[in-house]
Amino acid sequence: MKIAIMGAGAVGSYYGGLLARAGHAVTLIGRASHVAAVLRDGLRLQTLAFDEWVPMRASVDPAAVADADWVLCCVKSNDTEAAAAAISPYLRDQALVLSLQNGLENAERLQALLPRHRVQPVLVYAAVELAGPGHLRHHGRGELVIGAGPDSEAIATSFADAGVPVQVLADLRAAQWSKLVVNCAYNALSAISRLPYGRMIQGPGIEATMREAVAECLAVAHAEGIPLPADLWPQVRALADAMPTQQSSTAQDLARGRRSEIDQLNGYVVRRGAALGVPTPVNRALHGLVKLLEAPPGGDPADHRAD
Repeated sequence: MKIAIMGAGAVGSYYGGLLARAGHAVTLIGRASHVAAVLRDGLRLQTLAFDEWVPMRASVDPAAVADADWVLCCVKSNDTEAAAAAISPYLRDQALVLSLQNGLENAERLQALLPRHRVQPVLVYAAVELAGPGHLRHHGRGELVIGAGPDSEAIATSFADAGVPVQVLADLRAAQWSKLVVNCAYNALSAISRLPYGRMIQGPGIEATMREAVAECLAVAHAEGIPLPADLWPQVRALADAMPTQQSSTAQDLARGRRSEIDQLNGYVVRRGAALGVPTPVNRALHGLVKLLEAPPGGDPADHRAD
């Protein structure tokens, strides 16, 4: 199968590398330095199970999606519209677009902009980072969750053959919200503190702050009619013990001077809470603090306000 990865950062390179290792014709589409390293040496795929160099195609040009059967959209949420516009002229009529992105709205945004194509949301549970151009480092997990549909069996089989655990759910919405709750508990605090989860959660008052953020998320989900378990906190708390050295993607974005996805995480909960009449003061504070950190030195935080 021919597969293109649009936005081949850490997540895209990880799954693209595994699919290429399994024999698929994979093309990474990403930043020039990463592309140059992959074309020269292949992708160094350093996982918990193996450390190998995987040869594959790579390009900086979105037109490289032209012959793909599947396109994995792995861009940041803020770049969803731009990515859709970039690949739209080149997509094959039968191409399937998979959204491996944070947040609850990206697949819908892609579908609205790519009305002739099938768009499948995919939940990602992987701790990965780009350790350098052409070098992917895997820290833990790696499973995917997809919704039931006409393409779900083919998706699950292809990823499973590449060594990726896949779960198919009849209703993906509750799983999407569960992941959002975890992100709202960890991402902002990891970015603000610049600490990995294990150390961060030991800070005075941090665990209580996380519990309050989770409670607000659950209240908004309940108002939305999403059936989340009331006792979700133990699962959220367990992540710090399971991944004590992990830093959030939001922390990694800020460390690189990039805009984060906080508007689609805590910011989304704040917006939905306001629309539904549910107070979200902790999530609002976490969102606002990250937006302050995103602002350029001497700049106006309003330059990065939520859409």
